[in-house]
Amino acid sequence: MFDFDATLPIMALQFLLLTYILNLVFYKPLTKALDERDAYVRENEVDARERLSKAEKLVKEYELQIAGARRESQSILEQAQADAKNINAQKTAEAQQQVQSEREKAAQEIQQQKEAAMQSLEQQVDALSRQILEKLLGAELVR
Repeated sequence: MFDFDATLPIMALQFLLLTYILNLVFYKPLTKALDERDAYVRENEVDARERLSKAEKLVKEYELQIAGARRESQSILEQAQADAKNINAQKTAEAQQQVQSEREKAAQEIQQQKEAAMQSLEQQVDALSRQILEKLLGAELVR
């Protein structure tokens, strides 16, 4: 079946030569390209993870800053509301005080006018009383 003549070593030699040539021409460049691609992918993956980590840190910092700004704006808003309430209370108190002073002033004026009217009425009553007495008793007896 098998013939062991000179063709077997030549075929073995051809096989080894073809394996060596394929290794030089095809497998080594292909392996080199695959290794370079693997290194490129790993490098990009590491770079992407670093960038993602930095981005997450920035997001956390910005969220903290936003939360601080919200707290600050809330406190400013509460302070403004408290100031507005104080100003409103102060203006209301001033207005009530002014109304009270005007009411007291008006009451004093009314009292003065009442007293003046009473004095005027008393004088008129006295004058009318004398006139009545003069007419009834005569002018000489009244004085």
